[in-house]
Amino acid sequence: MSDLPKSDEILSGLEYEKKPAAGWMDTPVEIKKGMYCYASNVKSVEYLGLPNARTWNPLDDDWLLPENWQEILHKGFKERLERFRSFKVFMDICVRCGACADKCHFFIGTGDPKNMPVLRAELLRSVYRNDFTTAGKIFGRIAGARPMTLAVLKEWWYYLFQCSECRRCSVFCPYGIDTAEITIMGRELLNLLGLNIDWIATPVANCYRTGNHLGIQPHAFKDMLDFFVEDIEEITGINVEPSYNKKGADILFITPSGDVFADPGTYTCMGYLILFKYLKDKYGLDVTWSTYASEGGNFGFFTSHETMKRLNAKMYAEAKRLGVKWILGGECGHMWRVISQYMDTLNGPADFLEEPVSPITGTKFENAKSTKMVHISEFTADLIKHGKLELDPSRNDNFKVTFHDSCNPARGMGMLDEPRYVIKKTCNNFFEMPANTIRENTFCCGSGSGLNAGEDMELRMCGGLPRANAVKHVHEKFGVNMLACVCAIDRAALPDLMNYWVPGVDVTGITELVGNALILPGEKERETDLRGEPLPGMEEDDA
Repeated sequence: MSDLPKSDEILSGLEYEKKPAAGWMDTPVEIKKGMYCYASNVKSVEYLGLPNARTWNPLDDDWLLPENWQEILHKGFKERLERFRSFKVFMDICVRCGACADKCHFFIGTGDPKNMPVLRAELLRSVYRNDFTTAGKIFGRIAGARPMTLAVLKEWWYYLFQCSECRRCSVFCPYGIDTAEITIMGRELLNLLGLNIDWIATPVANCYRTGNHLGIQPHAFKDMLDFFVEDIEEITGINVEPSYNKKGADILFITPSGDVFADPGTYTCMGYLILFKYLKDKYGLDVTWSTYASEGGNFGFFTSHETMKRLNAKMYAEAKRLGVKWILGGECGHMWRVISQYMDTLNGPADFLEEPVSPITGTKFENAKSTKMVHISEFTADLIKHGKLELDPSRNDNFKVTFHDSCNPARGMGMLDEPRYVIKKTCNNFFEMPANTIRENTFCCGSGSGLNAGEDMELRMCGGLPRANAVKHVHEKFGVNMLACVCAIDRAALPDLMNYWVPGVDVTGITELVGNALILPGEKERETDLRGEPLPGMEEDDA
C-alpha cells in the first residue's frame, strides 16, 4: 500500500459537482493504474474450458480478440435476454431518474460518473438499444443507442469490474432494478471473449481442481486445522480435534477457505472448532469437515451461472456421499447469496437431505427448508437463545465492537438480527454505526465480487470510503476498536481499509467472539484470547 495516494489526496480529488467536459458517450475510457485488476491467467482459463484463453494485457491497445468478437457478444446478449426475463425487464424499464446515483460506494469514493449504477448499467443498455430495439435502430444516439466497438468493450470491462455487486443501489430504485444482475450478465458476456480478471479466474480454477480457492490439497487443509487445534489446546488445555470426511455424521460443516488460511479469518475458524467441541462433549452433536468440499465461497458467481453451478455442486455431492442429515455453513458473504438465491434451482433439490432441525434445541430452520443449509450465526443464536451455551462475555471486554452487515448475507438472505444477537451475548460493549449505513442500507467493504486483489488497492480504498467513514464515526464517538462481520472477503479486505482510513480498528468474525467467550467443559483458566492477546485483567500477570 506504500504507493497509494494519501487519504487526504483521495478526498481532495473528489469532484462530484464538476460538469464533465463532454457527454458520457464522448468521454473515452482511461484505464488507470491502481483502479483495475490484472487480466486472467491463460492457464486458469484453459483449465476451466472457458472461451478464448490467451495472454493479454488491459493496458495494450490490442486485446487479442477473436475476429468475430462482436458477433459472439451479440449472440450471447440475445441468449441471455431470452433466458433471463429479469435481464430483459431491467434493460427496458429504467427511466434514468438517478435515485441510485449517490448510493454506490464506488461513485461516492471515486466521483466518476460512470460508477453511478444508472450509468454503469447504461453502458450495456446503450448497446441493447442499438441491437435489440426498434427505436434504437431507427433513431440511434437520439434514443440512447450506440454500436458495440472496441472502445465500448474496454469501457464495459473497466467499469463492470468496478462494481462489487453489493446491490445497495437496488434498495433505492423505485422500479426495483437490480443493477448487480446487470453486472453479472455483463461479466458473463465478457467471459465469452476471455476477458476476466485473475483474482477471479485463478481461484475458480483452483476450486474446480482441488475444492477451494487457494488450490490447497486435502492433506494441507487438514494440516492447517491441526495447527489451530494445537493453538487452542495451549490456550484452553482442551484438545478440540475435529473429524474429517466422516460418513454418518449428523452435520457437514463447510466454510470459506479464507477462514482456514488467512488472518483474521483463522481466529474465526478456531471459534468453529471450539464451538463444535463444546457441542460434541455436552450434547453428542457429530459435526464433520470435508477435505473435498473445502470451500463455501463461489467465485463462479462472478464468472457465469454455469461456472457457479459447477463449483457449488461439490457441497451437495459431498453431503450425499457422507450421508449427513443437513449442512451447516460458515461465515461468508457471496457464499450465502449463492445458497439462498441460486443453489436450490441450480443444484437442487437436495431431497436426500433432511429439513434442518437443531438436534439440541428442536428448532426447525424454516428458511433452510429448501436448501438444507443453515448459517452458523443463526445456528449459534438459536443455541444461545435456548440457554445451551455457557458464555463469559467479559473475556471480550477489551473490545468495543461494531457490526458490518456484509452485503450478501444482509441484502441477499435477510440475515440482520442473528449476528447482532450473538455479539450482544458474547460481548459487553456493542455500538451500532449510523442507521443509514447498516442493515439493508449497509455499505460494501469495497472489495467484493473478486476485487480484493493487491493491484487495485486505490479502487478498493475509494470504494470502501463510505463504510470506513461510518466506522470512523463510532470509533471517535464510542472508542470502537473492533469491526465484526460474517464474511471471509470482508475479513480479508477490511483490515487494509481500516489501516488506511481508521487506524486503531481491527476486524473479527462473529464466531471468534463466541470462541473467546465459550467456557469449554474442563478447560484451564484462560489467560489469552484466540489471538494470543491477554484477556482483561490478565495484563499484569502476563507481564
